[in-house]
Amino acid sequence: MALHAVIYRYSTDSAALDEHRPEHKDYLRSLFEHGRIVVSGPLAEGGGPGALLILDAADPDEVEALLDQDPFHALGLIVEREVRRWNPAFGGERLSPGTRMTSQPIAAG
Repeated sequence: MALHAVIYRYSTDSAALDEHRPEHKDYLRSLFEHGRIVVSGPLAEGGGPGALLILDAADPDEVEALLDQDPFHALGLIVEREVRRWNPAFGGERLSPGTRMTSQPIAAG
């Protein structure tokens, strides 16, 4: 497995984001509980609504497949998604499998 950084840029439709956020968070929480999301959270001010996610996956295609199941994606509330392999220069040992949950298979939805 390898680490991948994902930047989500959300729609500016705050009403739709608020309405569907619980399902979105539940899905991301399931990825975290299965060891696929290492860390994630919303981006702070500037640049519009978005989030940063660090995922553990074999390759970018696997990351894309996992995130295609995000309810926000299905509803068109993610207007841009960038997935890149990430090689931490400092602090990577804090993210190593020995210090966090290990990845587990996820049933296709």
